[in-house]
Amino acid sequence: MSNIELLEKTLPVAPLKIVAMESCRELGQKVNDYIVSFRENTISEASESSLYVNYRSNNYLVDCCCPRFGTGEAKGVLRETIRGTDLFIMTDVCNYSLTYSVSGHLNHMSPDDHFQDLKRIISAATGKAHRINVIMPFLYESRQHKRTKRESLDCALALQELTDMGVTNIITFDAHDPRVQNSIPLSGFDSFNPPYQFMKALFRAVPDLIPDKDHLMIISPDEGAMHRAVYFSNVLGVDMGMFYKRRDYSTIINGKNPIVAHEFLGDDVQGKDVIIVDDMISSGGSMLDVAKQLKSRNVGRVFVCTTFGLFTDGLEKFDEYYEKGYISKVITTNLTYLPPELYEKPYFVQADMSKFLALIIDSLNHDVTIGAVLNPTDKIHALLEKRARGEKI
Repeated sequence: MSNIELLEKTLPVAPLKIVAMESCRELGQKVNDYIVSFRENTISEASESSLYVNYRSNNYLVDCCCPRFGTGEAKGVLRETIRGTDLFIMTDVCNYSLTYSVSGHLNHMSPDDHFQDLKRIISAATGKAHRINVIMPFLYESRQHKRTKRESLDCALALQELTDMGVTNIITFDAHDPRVQNSIPLSGFDSFNPPYQFMKALFRAVPDLIPDKDHLMIISPDEGAMHRAVYFSNVLGVDMGMFYKRRDYSTIINGKNPIVAHEFLGDDVQGKDVIIVDDMISSGGSMLDVAKQLKSRNVGRVFVCTTFGLFTDGLEKFDEYYEKGYISKVITTNLTYLPPELYEKPYFVQADMSKFLALIIDSLNHDVTIGAVLNPTDKIHALLEKRARGEKI
């Protein structure tokens, strides 16, 4: 039974409401529009029943804000009722474009600031909403998921804090290490991945890409991304290779052992197009070094697929590597803030996640299985078959 059929046969848990924090208003609006469209085309007969009060609406978004005092302190405000609703709170902790004033000094919002604002909105909703769900595409502090010597376990503490405040479900994407959910074993935690959206965006941007063993290879930039590359290679039926980071463990720079070199393990890549798959581009240094090394092995084109394009050191190096032919395309999602200048770059391709996110919210609101949503294999196979028939993607 398809998800649409399940939705038509299942009552919602409670009336749906979505809080899109200021950090992700644009994504929230797109998600809202998709859900409005979904519900206009389903449950025509039963919609007159009192059980479906407020089921159809032209807007599920809640008006909210987090105004600040002159000291930089803030409060969360919900400007309309959310009593008895199934509340989904969306936030982008990586949106550094937002600012606030502290005693006359301008501050850019950090992930810590965004997380505090999220807790403020949760606090305003607690005891009123029927159920509270948090959608945090980039999981807060996800890179601090394990302890080395005397370090804090920030991600685990953040998850525990949210569940202690009454959050029932936490939805994220491509968690740096999904095992961090072990810190909240009695609560809902789902980490979704965007391989279908990557391939759809890549096929549209590169119509002449040939997804077979003779023309394509999947590359993991390090050992941590192996599981992503293994999935891609299996579902596409192509070979894979990986780089591992050789580090200088006698030195610590910025809290880390510096990378001395990237060493390659895998079959011959000469003449093949390659797709490098990872969860994020932070500064992009490691990813670009891998692309350069692949080019030295005489690969064809280099495509980079990453869920989160953070570009913390700017885009200059990517511009340079594109001009030198080291990279052809960079595919990333709209789950986090992207700098406006990125949209003008010839190598940039966006994988839109708004429809996927809307389907997740709609499914959870009906408490139906999201197994089909979690597993995109059938969708990718259908995409490959559609492309093989020469149909438009």
